[in-house]
Amino acid sequence: MIHHIKGQIAFKSPTYVVIEAGGIGYQVFISLNTYARIESLEQVKLLTYFHVKEDGQSLFGFADEQERTLFILLISVSGIGPATAQLVLSSMSVDEIRSAILAEDDRQFNRVKGIGPKTAKRIILELKDKVQKEVGEDWAPIPAVDNTIRQEALSALIALGFNRIPVQKALNKILKENPEVDTVERLIKMALQQLS
Repeated sequence: MIHHIKGQIAFKSPTYVVIEAGGIGYQVFISLNTYARIESLEQVKLLTYFHVKEDGQSLFGFADEQERTLFILLISVSGIGPATAQLVLSSMSVDEIRSAILAEDDRQFNRVKGIGPKTAKRIILELKDKVQKEVGEDWAPIPAVDNTIRQEALSALIALGFNRIPVQKALNKILKENPEVDTVERLIKMALQQLS
């Protein structure tokens, strides 16, 4: 297994990067969360997962061990491939995914493209004990927030000209630190203070 890759970023996009290491350019697929963390970097070290199947080989990269561990857990679920696991990791933070699994909140997974109600329930059923064991008994999940408020705020801020990734990061941070926020207007106002 290729544990990690370190080198110069030759190409960067929200879905993959090309990292030049030892004169070879490696295409490494990433989540939006990892992209947000490496967006301004020229040199990078990504933890990796090397996926081999009959018709090809793919290298997936992660900014930290928590994201890689969650990716490996997700692809262990029947019906979840690496591309879908990356979509989940792009749609929610590691803590949000853990919270959704531990709170048995399948609605959070239903908003991810390609995950229906049955698959969402399977993720929770198959991963709840593993995630609980990984995070320990003292871990407190993020309170579930009305997802429509987050989505409306995201859409409004993008319409105002802000880039999606910084907006998502700001909204996640606000909702994690201020779980009492319950209106779109208040969430947008708080996000604008962080983004300006």
